[in-house]
Amino acid sequence: MPRVHVGVAHHLGWAILVSATGDHRVVDRRRVDLVADGLPAAPIHHHSGVHAMHDANGPLDDLALEALAADVEASARGLAGAAFGALVRDLVEPLTSVSVRAWPDDFPTDIATLRRAPFESRADSVMYRRVIAEVAEATGVAVHVFDARTIERSAADQLGGDELLARQRQLLGPPWNKDHRVAFAATIVASASHA
Repeated sequence: MPRVHVGVAHHLGWAILVSATGDHRVVDRRRVDLVADGLPAAPIHHHSGVHAMHDANGPLDDLALEALAADVEASARGLAGAAFGALVRDLVEPLTSVSVRAWPDDFPTDIATLRRAPFESRADSVMYRRVIAEVAEATGVAVHVFDARTIERSAADQLGGDELLARQRQLLGPPWNKDHRVAFAATIVASASHA
């Protein structure tokens, strides 16, 4: 039975999911929300106080910032779970893997550190990646991580050229942008682990 691999190109509060079979046929692409209305998409970056322009009311203290970040993470977990649940129901073939952009293994988790530069500018993005990976693992699929800067080259090397990557927009039509290309390339690389 064909297997489906999902590549994720995430942003703050939303993500693009591209699903492709092991023979690199795109079978689904969708944009999913990762944060509920009323919650900030970047709680650490926008409410930590490092950049006054982000929060007119001043920075939150550690406890309030930690609570806000926890609310956003819980929202992301719930919405990512619902998105993957809907995707699995919609797919004809079984979901085998999910690929998400890598993050440093030693990235801090305590709020006092996260609110300081250089971590505050990356903390929210890392949170989304961790949540997506955890939700995917909970569904029982393999999780792969990738470097967004090199994944398209890695996929082209695996395929022996970039023709397949280059012609997807022509084959599928819009929407197809850099996020879709990165996510699709991640499915190509992941598929080699499950051949």
